[in-house]
Amino acid sequence: MSTSTVAKRSIRAPFVVCIENGEYEADLLIGKIYRTVKPERNDRPADLRVVDESGEDYLYPAKWFVPVQLPPKAKRALTTA
Repeated sequence: MSTSTVAKRSIRAPFVVCIENGEYEADLLIGKIYRTVKPERNDRPADLRVVDESGEDYLYPAKWFVPVQLPPKAKRALTTA
């Protein structure tokens, strides 16, 4: 992966859609929109902290997600769920 790809992937967006889930089929659903949280101090730039199906935030490869822009009504629905 090129440096520019890593830089693009490390951009933090409040919401992302899952496009790959590796061996975490129960934790991440392909096509589902997930909320992200602020990275912690030692998180790698190539990872993304995502609130998964467990309701907790975990690190996953950022390349498994694509940032999405949502209308305000959708944002409110996803943050209160």
